[in-house]
Amino acid sequence: MRLLLVEDDNHVAAALSAVLARHGFDVTHARSGEEALRALVPEGDGFGVVLLDLGLPDQDGYEVCGKIRKRTSTPVIMVTARADVRSRIHGLNLGADDYVVKPYDTGELLARIHAVSRRTVHEDAATGGDSDALRLGPLLIQLSTRQVGVDGTVVQLTRKEFDLLALLAQRPGVVFRREQIISEVWRTSWEGTGRTLEVHVASLRAKLRMPALIETVRGVGYRLVTPAA
Repeated sequence: MRLLLVEDDNHVAAALSAVLARHGFDVTHARSGEEALRALVPEGDGFGVVLLDLGLPDQDGYEVCGKIRKRTSTPVIMVTARADVRSRIHGLNLGADDYVVKPYDTGELLARIHAVSRRTVHEDAATGGDSDALRLGPLLIQLSTRQVGVDGTVVQLTRKEFDLLALLAQRPGVVFRREQIISEVWRTSWEGTGRTLEVHVASLRAKLRMPALIETVRGVGYRLVTPAA
């Protein structure tokens, strides 16, 4: 898999590139936001994953993430020292698919890279099926086109946000265990994904402006509550 590593620290980039190369990745190193954006044109989809450090010298990392998402659907994993949930949600709202918080374990990073790449392959294979839509009050979910609307207004979701919403919406009122959601959406049983699930639930509630749409069932998981029309 080709991977675009956006990292301004050459020592960090060299060490990480060596690790990734040992695990079969073909790494292209960009030292700035501008360099990363140039690498994504015209062959943005030639990369399997973009690994984006937010501490860049020329542009705000969040701004770069938004620009990348406008140019390509390639999965973006943010690397950030900001551990607060609000910063993570902001990145996801801009189109990032996942994040890792510094300092991170190399095994964690590799697991997240493989998770987003597996999901992308699965989604590409699933496209072209019969058109199908779920309407729940003001919420409309079109499964075949992966579009979501609220009261006729399109809401932009990331891959994982859509997959999570679609999973819950296909069986409204049914409680999905955390382990089941992680297995279905992230296609892994890795326990560290649990915190990511919480962040994505919070992001969905905020984007859809329906804080009561996804109910937390304490100690078990989550369920979708059908909104009033």
